[in-house]
Amino acid sequence: MELRIDKLLAHMGYGTRKEVKKLLKSGAVKVDGAPVRDAKTKVRPDEQIVTVWGETVEYKPFIYLMMNKPSGVVSATEDAVEETVVDLLEEEDRAFSPFPVGRLDKDTEGLLLLTNDGQLAHQLLSPKKHVPKTYFAVVDGEVTEADVAAFQRGVVLDDGYETKPAKLVVLKSGLRSDVEVTITEGKFHQVKRMFQAVGKRVVYLKRIQMGPLPLDPDLAVGEYRELTDEEVDMLKQYRPETDEKKGT
Repeated sequence: MELRIDKLLAHMGYGTRKEVKKLLKSGAVKVDGAPVRDAKTKVRPDEQIVTVWGETVEYKPFIYLMMNKPSGVVSATEDAVEETVVDLLEEEDRAFSPFPVGRLDKDTEGLLLLTNDGQLAHQLLSPKKHVPKTYFAVVDGEVTEADVAAFQRGVVLDDGYETKPAKLVVLKSGLRSDVEVTITEGKFHQVKRMFQAVGKRVVYLKRIQMGPLPLDPDLAVGEYRELTDEEVDMLKQYRPETDEKKGT
């Protein structure tokens, strides 16, 4: 795998792209013993030795990205017809071959994680883990306390499946209601179908949190950023309350 030297060093914590460019110009960076000053230089970190001020850069192969997914884009690595979330990434980030952790429907916005860390993805997606996902939704119709109670019990979807209990918080109720819904499973179109089960229709849906990780409010729709080390550690160490209660 080839990466631009500035992307590699920024990914490994040697500063912002701007700071890394200064580092390169100073002559501090060498690849296989030869100074490299051009930020666009491609390197193979798994094969070549990169040093900064004589210190070897220990390459970490994983990348962790948070995206504010836009509507109209599919949660996939490739699609013959539709634009995918991976298409929105810079070439340097696509080089890590990240994939979306789970999926958001094509017309749903919000928090989407992309990584090439299969172990973490499995941990967050495993049905046994019951990792909660919270959505903001605009609903056509008045959402009532009866709906809150129904979600708390679990509702029967159109195919006969009875959902696990979900937390429904009404932010504004009226002809159009604003709500937050937290679910611990991920059936196809689940939030929309849950509202269908109580006779209402979702007109806008956005995921705002997954497990302990909230969507960064500074990320505009379609933008993404790398997770901080603290955020990655938080996800890796996360154990949902439902897991603890069940002793799993």
